Amino acid sequence: MEEIFPFAAGAIIGLLVLRIRSTALRIAVFVVLCALVGALASFLAGELEISWAFVTVDAGLVWLGAVVAVSLAAARRLVQR
Repeated sequence: MEEIFPFAAGAIIGLLVLRIRSTALRIAVFVVLCALVGALASFLAGELEISWAFVTVDAGLVWLGAVVAVSLAAARRLVQR
C-alpha cells in the first residue's frame, strides 16, 4: 500500500513535465523531481530509518509512474490524430 504514493506522484510529475517545451529542461526537471519525490516517499514511509537504499526503490517507482503517464499521454495523442 505504501507503494501507491510514489507511483501516483510519478504520474503527476509525468503529466506536469509534458507542459515544458524545452527538451533539456524537461529532462532535468523530470530527473530532479523523481529523485526528490522518491526521497520524500521513503521518508514518509519511515524507510529511511532502515536504510537509504530505499530511496532508489521509491525513486524508481516515481520514475515508472512518470514514464507510464507520459507513454499514455503520447498514445492518446496518436489516437486523436
